[in-house]
Amino acid sequence: MFKFIIKRLGISALVMLAASVILFILTINAGDPLGDLRESTSPNRQNLIDRRIAVMHLNDPWYTRYFAWLGGASKCFVGACDFGTNFRGQRVNDLLVDAMGSSLRLVFLSTIFAIVLGVFFGVMTAIRQYSGFDYVVTFISFAFFSLPSFVFAVLLKEYGAIKFNDWLEDPTISFATTVLFAAIFALFAQSLVGGDLRRRAGAGAGAFLFALVALVVISSTKWFLSPQLGWGFIAVVSIASAVLFVSLFCGLSNRRALASALGSSAMSLVIFLAASGSLWQPTWGLLFGLLLAAILAGVVVGFAFGGYAKRSVMWANVWTACATFLAVFANYMAEYWADYTKVVGDRPVPTVGAGTPNFEGGEIFWLNVIDTATHLLLPTISLTLISFASYTRYTRSSMLEVLGQDYIRTARSKGLPERTVITRHAFRNAMIPITTIVATDFANLIGGAVITESIFGWQGMGALFRSGLDAVDPMPVMAFFTVTGTAAIVMNMVADILYAYIDPRIRR
Repeated sequence: MFKFIIKRLGISALVMLAASVILFILTINAGDPLGDLRESTSPNRQNLIDRRIAVMHLNDPWYTRYFAWLGGASKCFVGACDFGTNFRGQRVNDLLVDAMGSSLRLVFLSTIFAIVLGVFFGVMTAIRQYSGFDYVVTFISFAFFSLPSFVFAVLLKEYGAIKFNDWLEDPTISFATTVLFAAIFALFAQSLVGGDLRRRAGAGAGAFLFALVALVVISSTKWFLSPQLGWGFIAVVSIASAVLFVSLFCGLSNRRALASALGSSAMSLVIFLAASGSLWQPTWGLLFGLLLAAILAGVVVGFAFGGYAKRSVMWANVWTACATFLAVFANYMAEYWADYTKVVGDRPVPTVGAGTPNFEGGEIFWLNVIDTATHLLLPTISLTLISFASYTRYTRSSMLEVLGQDYIRTARSKGLPERTVITRHAFRNAMIPITTIVATDFANLIGGAVITESIFGWQGMGALFRSGLDAVDPMPVMAFFTVTGTAAIVMNMVADILYAYIDPRIRR
């Protein structure tokens, strides 16, 4: 494995070196770096031209400029990168740090959401092949996959921000709309449950009534103006998560595991409730400290009372603690939602930027969190749903292939529960090809959100690349290339290592 890694890194370095030469030449020949100044009517135009020539070293041969960049970039090996200055004389290092921070926030969240949702729905559609649920998810996946990213982003701005903000002036839902959404929810629920007609009809009817009542209450109370969740909501989420994760990891027939998970849920609730007074104005350290305490409590409970399935119980308890934490987080955000809408002028969902200019709620922790979250909302949804489509299809295809293997039939013939067959035998092997896709997508998204960032006004890696290209300035472009190229190499190496971990045959 070590020799393979060294060989892979050497080949990747040579490829990056050759690609950097080509990109540098293409960039400096993409236009006239002095074009805007030549058309300027400023009385000191010639001085500005001379200054830009000096800053960008335009009188030097291209190879001199390239090796100057390469010398600065090579200092990254000792942790002292120097990507030079852009045509305005600004240090590209500083611009790169800011751009990476913005892009990574988008990439990390959208990638996590896309993986979780895509893998879940991909597995479910594979298990229920050719069912109504499979057809619905397939249709949605192809719709997102075929829709251009800029079209989807514009639609999100129009309906997810502008129209939604207008609706918040009087957040009531007509009865016809309520019935329509309840019917759609019922159709989705019955397709997800599956089974015979009677079971699906019961699930659909229950889902329809639940959605109908919930929407009527939300509309009549104008819940979106001042949303309330409360500790009852947190308790329901925590208990439901415990039941869900036990069913996935251990099976509900394991009563000891279920009791352990419910006990872990209770301990998580006690931990967060005990600190509820401090949570009105917390710090990130406090929040993650409470999360760590809840996770450790779950691990201890699972280890002590999990029985023969203690490892699976511990994992179920860990995810239950995380779900409880997210419910607590959502509860406090909801508490401050009304205050936030007043601060931003009753239009809480923004269409551009990474933050509200001159934000007046900067001293209140939760108002800052909401401001960041609302600015992340639309671009994250845009990137998530586009990636979700591919993850769903790849996971479904991989899962179907694995489910047809001989060892799966052998596991079933031994009488193993279907949950065990899916989670322990099929799922892990189905994830082997997905690791490459995840790694590649993560690297691509770091530099591939150019369109999304442009539409939503985020000053990320896409904006850095575009600004350099527009100005025929190779320094920002090459910094962009260095980061994205390095990310591609690193993530592919991670994928190879994960291959060896997931599939022991590769280690032989």
